[in-house]
Amino acid sequence: ETVFGLLGCEGYDRTEDPSQADLILINTCAVRESAERRVFGRLGELRRYKRPGVVIGVLGCMAQRLGKRLLDAEKHVDLVLGPDGYRLLPQLVAAGDRGERNADVGFRSLEHYEGVPRQRSDAVRAFVTVQRGCNYRCTFCVVPMTRGRERSRNLTDVVREVETLVGQGVTEVTLLGQTVNSYRAGEADFADLLRAVGGTAGIRRVRFTSPYPSDFTGRVVEAIAVVPEVCEHVHLPVQSGSSRILKRMGRRYTRDDFVRCVARLRAAVPAIAITTDVIVGFPGETEDDFEETISLLHEVGFDDAFTFKHSPRDGTAALRLPDHVPEQVKGERLDRTIQTVRAIASKKNLGLVDTIDEVLVEGIARRGGLLQARTRSHRVVLLEGPEAWVGSYVDVRLTGTTGATFTGVPIS
Repeated sequence: ETVFGLLGCEGYDRTEDPSQADLILINTCAVRESAERRVFGRLGELRRYKRPGVVIGVLGCMAQRLGKRLLDAEKHVDLVLGPDGYRLLPQLVAAGDRGERNADVGFRSLEHYEGVPRQRSDAVRAFVTVQRGCNYRCTFCVVPMTRGRERSRNLTDVVREVETLVGQGVTEVTLLGQTVNSYRAGEADFADLLRAVGGTAGIRRVRFTSPYPSDFTGRVVEAIAVVPEVCEHVHLPVQSGSSRILKRMGRRYTRDDFVRCVARLRAAVPAIAITTDVIVGFPGETEDDFEETISLLHEVGFDDAFTFKHSPRDGTAALRLPDHVPEQVKGERLDRTIQTVRAIASKKNLGLVDTIDEVLVEGIARRGGLLQARTRSHRVVLLEGPEAWVGSYVDVRLTGTTGATFTGVPIS
């Protein structure tokens, strides 16, 4: 959205057809090796569109990580830009038109893209970046290398953006940060931010992602409980249920610390839904360590989880750790984790059938001409209704579930 906004100011129009494009950009992630492999595959596909007058660029975290090496590996790529360099796009595109090839992966600690008129792709909901970078050093993670040190936007700038979004019809915002609940701008902390954004006239729902377990202060938990606009859902990455593996990962909490954090959140907001991230097959993970993860899934009773096999990344400390887990074992553990998560989530969701909940209608679903909507607890509901309902709030009775997605009927 930032890039489209910057280029829109330069007179560019967007096209989804590469054969019609003068400028082709790939936005990248570097968290997992598989994502980078897909980028190289896509670059190979785009080679056939390279001709005089066409500039091809790679943006984002993979661009930041590889820098000039991307130019050396892909001769048809003209520019490589890290996440802090997007304001340079117009001049680097012009240089590409002249046959010059450039990479800029410098960190700019003050860059928050204030004043950029972002071109939003969703008229109902919006993501609002409040924090960039990360000061933690988890041994599996490349984010500190690709995003730099943590820095937070001024609270007044965030509120001003939210007010602008309300004027465009948005009623739900998601606050984004690498460790979003460690937000600190001057005297303002994340609790202050939640209160300020929730208090913005016209906002009905506030979400945030992704928090760090040990950064949930009493003030933040209280704000989640008392600000009506803050939704009853927290995505809380745990990564492992073994304190020994958490220590090897460089996480700043133990299993017991995590369980206590969940208990505090549920005590403050009894109806809160808690989802998580889990990594299996981290170097040194024994079968006993893995069983501790499975037992934690049952103990906490997560509403859902994103599950991953550990992906070794160049430059991370985990690459140097001994006792790497064989891929076959990783795969078996991932399958068991997914089955466990699905069973727990399915049981919880079945218990919600025939209850009434408020949903925000987000758009047209991918199947059957139905509308797709979402509850405050982040559960997806499919229902029949006119397209005019998109962007509105509807009370529905949950009539069924596939285990993950619900069906619902409006309550008149």
